[in-house]
Amino acid sequence: MSNIIDGKAVSLEIKEKLKERISAIRSEGRRVPCLAVIIVGDNPASRSYVRGKIKAAEFTGMDSRLIELPEDVSERELMDTIEALNGDAGTDGILVQLPLPRHISEDRVLDAISPAKDVDGFHPVNVANLWLGRPCFIPCTPQGIIRLIESTGEPIEGKRVVVVGRSNIVGKPVAKLLLDRNATVTIAHSRTPDLAAVTREADILVAAVGRAGTITGDMIKPGAIVIDVGINRTSDGHLTGDVDFASAAGVAGWITPVPGGVGPMTIACLIYNTLHAFEEHYGAKRPGEFEGYAPQ
Repeated sequence: MSNIIDGKAVSLEIKEKLKERISAIRSEGRRVPCLAVIIVGDNPASRSYVRGKIKAAEFTGMDSRLIELPEDVSERELMDTIEALNGDAGTDGILVQLPLPRHISEDRVLDAISPAKDVDGFHPVNVANLWLGRPCFIPCTPQGIIRLIESTGEPIEGKRVVVVGRSNIVGKPVAKLLLDRNATVTIAHSRTPDLAAVTREADILVAAVGRAGTITGDMIKPGAIVIDVGINRTSDGHLTGDVDFASAAGVAGWITPVPGGVGPMTIACLIYNTLHAFEEHYGAKRPGEFEGYAPQ
């Protein structure tokens, strides 16, 4: 049976260390970091994700602002809200919960967020800097995936990695982060011929394709580290990942569960990025340079 990579436990460790840092900031008589979260409409899944982010901010002692806009809000009104937050010295991080209604361009909205407050790491400036190896805000889910792999104690350097999924949010950036750690990385996807042959070569397998049960036990190299990024809801309402856990758990050396794996890490890394946005505003160290709780 595989070892379970407990995302809840690892994320709690990160949040506890962030809490200590924020407590120290408060004791210095300074204002604490503030995360602004914008949600448009009443999508139940989006509201659930937003509640988790606000709760995590509260746990660490960080301030948060929840800005709720109606489903029919105009793109201009949303952009004006972002512009106001960009100019607000008391707001360090800005997150717009996706997806947005069809009449609003997600690209234009994300581009409108100041790169210095883009704690999701989606702005083109941060994306470019990630690929150029320059200081930037690293997207939260890829950042969390790296921390989960590191939590196993297994080295990344020299390992063969297969990332299944090529999204700009997860697949591509996590591949870059793994390359930076000297892994040999293959990006596979839904149109990869004989996907199983490719995934069976992986010492580390990251499944981020967005389709339940895409990866089964016979597609996994014995002893591999398997990170399941998928969050899919079955017909009976249960959450499941992109990996068939029942068959994979007997083959993998390490595996993340769904739920309780990557999800909690995404939120912890969001709070981490917001703290660093705050520190950057005050001329402190750049993201990734705080020893003790930085996902290196």
